[in-house]
Amino acid sequence: MLDHETLYTTGNCPYCIMMKNFLIEEKVSFTEVRVDADPAAIQQAIQQTGRLGIPQLEVNGQWVVG
Repeated sequence: MLDHETLYTTGNCPYCIMMKNFLIEEKVSFTEVRVDADPAAIQQAIQQTGRLGIPQLEVNGQWVVG
């Protein structure tokens, strides 16, 4: 089964940029969701994790915040 990664970011978050660059360097395929462009997306992430913070990375239903 292939992993499915979704990275929740904003455009001006240095930790988001670092996480995105790390995933690219490691050749990890992911979908980026910009919560500053889609405010409903952060609500979905908060529902899953109970935490407000970015970046949030979801891998096959498992979540990592920050």
